[in-house]
Amino acid sequence: MPCKPLLAWYAEVHRDLPWRHTQEPYAIWISEVMLQQTQVKTVLPRYHAWLQRFPNIQSLAEAELDAVLKAWEGLGYYRRARFLHQAAQHIMQHHAGVFPESFDDIMALSGIGRSTAGAIASFCYQHNTPVLDGNVKRVLRRWHGDAACKDTTLWVWAKQYIEASKQPDLWNQGMMELGATLCATKQANCAMCPVSNTCRSAFAVDEQASKPKKIVVQDVHWEVLLCHDGTRGLWLQQRPKQGIWAGLWTPPIRELTQAPKQPAADYVHRLTHRRLHLYIKAVEDVEGREGQWFQSLEHIALPTGIYKLLEVHRRNFDAIM
Repeated sequence: MPCKPLLAWYAEVHRDLPWRHTQEPYAIWISEVMLQQTQVKTVLPRYHAWLQRFPNIQSLAEAELDAVLKAWEGLGYYRRARFLHQAAQHIMQHHAGVFPESFDDIMALSGIGRSTAGAIASFCYQHNTPVLDGNVKRVLRRWHGDAACKDTTLWVWAKQYIEASKQPDLWNQGMMELGATLCATKQANCAMCPVSNTCRSAFAVDEQASKPKKIVVQDVHWEVLLCHDGTRGLWLQQRPKQGIWAGLWTPPIRELTQAPKQPAADYVHRLTHRRLHLYIKAVEDVEGREGQWFQSLEHIALPTGIYKLLEVHRRNFDAIM
């Protein structure tokens, strides 16, 4: 098994990341959720800011949801922030404010799946609970020369390796580090890999990596109704709890069945599966529309797409942005 070479490699070359200097469950939990579908360079400044704003479970649980979403701005996938808030309240109510140690109790928290629970349990409590994120899956498939291997088999392999390692926290970190650096999706640096001598895919072309799945992107056209008053501010309404930008604040939005005849959208915001074509329409009257006036955006969370759209007419909104 490649346990000793991988652990030795990780000890020598691992990246110096702040969440690797603690075993405090709250800090580890926050980092793991932030790192879901978000790059390390994006997470780093937001991680420090989050811990300053919400230094512990109690402060997060007692915060207003708007404040939590505001602190999450720039990380995307806002559902993760709502899950953190719900989970913190659950911990206060059912675990006396102490992050649970049991793997099943960790799994029961909102927004935590088997892999994230495995990371927290191994990093904080030394449990033999493997991580199986995208990086680790790719490493295991390459090691075994089976690009089509299903998750059920990958979990079995991951469990065998972590038990053999005798160092579950460092093993999981090493596997993720290898997948994020030398054994990346588009290119594998087998010459530098500590386990290339036992890897069945070493120095071979990875056909799966060269043929990424094609993502179908849907074009959506939205008319954004901007009502701005020099005294009262900007009229905003809160988005529904489900769907795009759920729970965030935006100007009233009207979905268009087709693109307007005007040459181009004022701003195009790209999501994973959608392109939002946003068209500004200035209005003077908001009578009958749900929402409220905001003289400042400092304490509410707006989607990045709306911030970018407002920058189109920034001179009108400098006072509140």
